[in-house]
Amino acid sequence: MAVLALTGLLASLVVAGTAGAAESPAPAEERVGAEAVRVAEFVAECEFSHRRPDDPIVFPGLPGASHSHSFFGSTVTDAHTNLGDLLESDSTCDPAIDLSSYWVPTLFVDGEPVEPQSATFYYLGEGVNEQTLAQTQPLPQGLKIVAGNAVATGPDDAGVTSRWSCLHAGHVDPSKDFVNCPEGTALESYLDFPQCWDGVNLDSPDHKSHMSYPVAGTCPSTHPVSVPKLRQVLRYPVTGDPSRFELASGAGYTMHGDFFNAWPEPEMERRVTDCIRAVIKCGPDGIPG
Repeated sequence: MAVLALTGLLASLVVAGTAGAAESPAPAEERVGAEAVRVAEFVAECEFSHRRPDDPIVFPGLPGASHSHSFFGSTVTDAHTNLGDLLESDSTCDPAIDLSSYWVPTLFVDGEPVEPQSATFYYLGEGVNEQTLAQTQPLPQGLKIVAGNAVATGPDDAGVTSRWSCLHAGHVDPSKDFVNCPEGTALESYLDFPQCWDGVNLDSPDHKSHMSYPVAGTCPSTHPVSVPKLRQVLRYPVTGDPSRFELASGAGYTMHGDFFNAWPEPEMERRVTDCIRAVIKCGPDGIPG
């Protein structure tokens, strides 16, 4: 399995966090002071599937209307994809039962597309207090979530939640924009999705209003249902001068992620019960590691 910690970032507590902040995955039994921190987690490791200028959430039914996206998970995703298509598709993920589709803006280096050498999607129980964590519900099948700001004009714009860092280079501080990674490392992007659902809508007109980030460890009354936090971690085989890098959406701070949930309902329920509510670190098979 891919590295489970983002080098150079402090390990995050399981049940505490700042709304919308990107935090690094903490290894099981990470020690903070004298106390061992338990980790609520299961993961999907998904290889690159294909690249298209499509977005079935933001531009449904409009092929070519989007900037270029790199897709992971379901092998069939295009502008026309619906839940039924995903449930009948193959997947690039480990576990293969995860038929969800994940996509991000394509990274270009010197004008050429470069795909991640690895893509890990963590499902986490952190960011909320113990009571909220114990009430975490499975992500509903068909749920669509968008995180980040694809049209940001600067790193301080609202919704810029992604961070860039370097794998195996602890001295490089994480940044909202591209960073210069030394030789022998890899450019790394990580992004946390909102984990509070309104309990009704699988999507919304702006593709964001049906979801919210927790506030002080609790889901707001408008979005009372806690679901596992999805964290997207991408590692690109590139280093050096970041002026050579550009996302299909623009600068590094426009990094965003789209998620269309097609996990089998019984499997999602099992993992939430056995891994998230139980505060246990599970692997791609959903079994405690």
